Amino acid sequence: MDSDSPSRFDELIAEGEAVPVEGWDFSWFAGRATEERPSWGYSALAAERIADPMVGSVVDLQTGGGEVFAGALAAASAGTDGRSGRIPPTVWATEGWPPNLAIARRNLELFRGEAVLVEERARLPFTDGLFDLVLSRHPAFNNWPEIARVLAPGGTYLSQQVAAGSNRELYEFLMGPHPVGENDERSLANLVRSARAAGLTVIDAVQEATRVEFFDVGAVVHFLRKVLWTVPDFTVERYRARLEELHRVIEAEGSFVCHSQRVLLEARRG
Repeated sequence: MDSDSPSRFDELIAEGEAVPVEGWDFSWFAGRATEERPSWGYSALAAERIADPMVGSVVDLQTGGGEVFAGALAAASAGTDGRSGRIPPTVWATEGWPPNLAIARRNLELFRGEAVLVEERARLPFTDGLFDLVLSRHPAFNNWPEIARVLAPGGTYLSQQVAAGSNRELYEFLMGPHPVGENDERSLANLVRSARAAGLTVIDAVQEATRVEFFDVGAVVHFLRKVLWTVPDFTVERYRARLEELHRVIEAEGSFVCHSQRVLLEARRG
């Protein structure tokens, strides 16, 4: 190889930096990284709740590009177990990042859904008690008072959360030890406590660890650019030395394994 040619490490880093991060489509990772899914099957649960005849209105908070929400709407409209499908007449989504919003609007057009720009911590632009069902998959922030406010009496909040310590092996490899304590706002106990403090009745709250495996450092770079909360101050320049070490580990061992932490939380407004 010519001495001026980029190394394998540099090539992988460049690939990971070049991939667009808009939307919530992870198909680029095929063959480069894998992640197990929690046993409860969030998308199927969301589709089941959407198809409930008692649900006349639904909103998906922090929808990303709307890919998961649109998939659940499609499944609900198709029907299951011999039942005819349906989707509620009122379908909304919120998203805080404009590039994602444009994608979400396209994904929801088929279902007569609307997507609106709302920063994660802002007041929701909906009237009190508007929604029979509020969904949220991997929200960056839980605005519990607003969730409770827009839920109709008897309405349900269903969410899959990124729990405290998710992918800890990865972020500690880069950042050093970061102990996870009960005071972490994303711990299962604190998620339940916060939901109850907002006046919601928690119906279900369970946590699982799922295996994540990276097969090259480019996949790690793209993941950290896309899933921002894993290493909040991540840039290639800042972590280049640790990324080089991670590259050596993957080359020697074939992959780098960490574990995501997921919580399924279902709550109801009385």
